[in-house]
Amino acid sequence: MGLPSPGRFGLVGSGWRSEFFLRLARTLPERLAVSGVVTRSAERGAEVEARWGVPTFRSVGDMLAAERPEFVIPSVPWPVTPVVTRELVEYGIPVLAETPPAADLDGLRELWDAVGSSGLVQVAEQYLHMPGHAARLALVRDGVIGEVTSVQVSSTHLYHAVSMIRHLLGAGFQEATVNARSFTAPLADPLSKDGWAEDPKPQPARTTIATLEFAGGMGLYDFTDNQWWNPLRARRIVIRGSLGEVVDDRVVRLTEPGTPVESHLIRRQTGIDLNLEGFDLDHISFDGRVIYRNAYQGARFSEDDLAVVSLACQMTAWCRGEAPEPYPLADGCQDHLLSLAIEESVRTGTTVTTSREPWAR
Repeated sequence: MGLPSPGRFGLVGSGWRSEFFLRLARTLPERLAVSGVVTRSAERGAEVEARWGVPTFRSVGDMLAAERPEFVIPSVPWPVTPVVTRELVEYGIPVLAETPPAADLDGLRELWDAVGSSGLVQVAEQYLHMPGHAARLALVRDGVIGEVTSVQVSSTHLYHAVSMIRHLLGAGFQEATVNARSFTAPLADPLSKDGWAEDPKPQPARTTIATLEFAGGMGLYDFTDNQWWNPLRARRIVIRGSLGEVVDDRVVRLTEPGTPVESHLIRRQTGIDLNLEGFDLDHISFDGRVIYRNAYQGARFSEDDLAVVSLACQMTAWCRGEAPEPYPLADGCQDHLLSLAIEESVRTGTTVTTSREPWAR
């Protein structure tokens, strides 16, 4: 997404997740720029300034007084996110809140009651911006496999997986009946965000499996502890429709009577063998038609980075009235409502049925 000038954003918080945004802005200064970072202490502020070359402040008010950014990202612990979000809305600043926007159901309801009508709050739910998922979503919306009837996700946890299920299924804000169970089994865990383990011997790992039944179809959630990082557990997605299915990058559908056809999502990846364009994802195609194109070629981003930068640039364009909402607060609340239902069903061993909440549209 091209922008005439870089989107200027502020950050509240200076932890591991906020550094994602700082790194992306440093890599793409023509697209994104950081106006300031709010940190709790001057000592931490000095560290951030030295490492990232951006100004830091001790309060939101101080940051906004120095320069009013186009939007602010609260990158703080779950219980603090609603507090910072409300404060920013009081200043009239668009907010890109981290996931989830509040820690529990009461918090979601209170946050919606406080800021839902402001129209200022979006949520940093990036998974459907990831190239593979964006390509699958494009196929679904093109009707390639007909009416989608079920979505199975074994990739990421709770609200992220729920977001994928809801949007691929087209479930919107429908009430859901949730049945979830978990079991523990030994699994080697050789890699985490802290690096490779010195002793990767098997340790107890929990797997949670849940069904989410909507009026318009079913979702199947399957997640094992640390599945994001663990190279011993693959990520899988199955989208089933009335005329076929998508299984990861394989697509089977009925094109005419007696004619099931198989196709694949094909990635053009540069920098392999004697290709000297540099290592990058160029595009993803389906039957010769490009359905996803990397708008940030040359940055050499991972797919998660591509998703986050796409979301941040869409947030900029939305703030300027040039693009639709990236991910409204209502959707972020609904995702976490269902993830809380999964956890409640595991905890109680019972079926949990969600209700229609105030944010439902």
